Amino acid sequence: MTAEGRTEVPEVLYTSLTAAVRRLVDVTIRSEVDGETVASATAKIDAATEELSRSLMPGSFGIPQTPDGRLLTWGNAVIGLRNALAPPLVVHHEPDGRAWADVTLGAAYEGPEGHVHGGICALLLDHVLGATAHKPGLPAVTGTLTLRYEAGTRLGPLRVEARIDRVEGVKTFAVGHIATPDCISVRADGVFFHPRAAVL
Repeated sequence: MTAEGRTEVPEVLYTSLTAAVRRLVDVTIRSEVDGETVASATAKIDAATEELSRSLMPGSFGIPQTPDGRLLTWGNAVIGLRNALAPPLVVHHEPDGRAWADVTLGAAYEGPEGHVHGGICALLLDHVLGATAHKPGLPAVTGTLTLRYEAGTRLGPLRVEARIDRVEGVKTFAVGHIATPDCISVRADGVFFHPRAAVL
């Protein structure tokens, strides 16, 4: 990454670090080791945290721009390469305006036993529906998002899909759903718009 005032570190190293933290979150939830092992692991994690804290950017990651014009959304809660809370989603765009992503969710995203938390479903749908309205240099933000939970969304492999229903001026009306291997579990529709400052 090259962003003004920030240290350049190969992207692959951040990818590996974030993947390691995701594994740590998963095993923290599911581990059944004894107390002595938990204490030992905690000390090691604290040491790693201290090491990584030697140089911190102020505030959030933001969306810095690289010299070649790419926007780095590495802190994003859904697709952030450096955000271990992100699933992460890789959103694909089709020529007809459809957007979709395949993702596998594990223990970190559980709500009801064995199922994805409803708020996580909303997070994924908000992002993928919004992706249908996004254009290079012209971001879209959520105006409204309505969800219908039709079945439990089991942990495991999922597909999130969205398409444009219609466009009215700066507003894009999108519809989409989450599909498990068995059924469509959540449907959504939303209105997304381009802030006036982005349009001018």
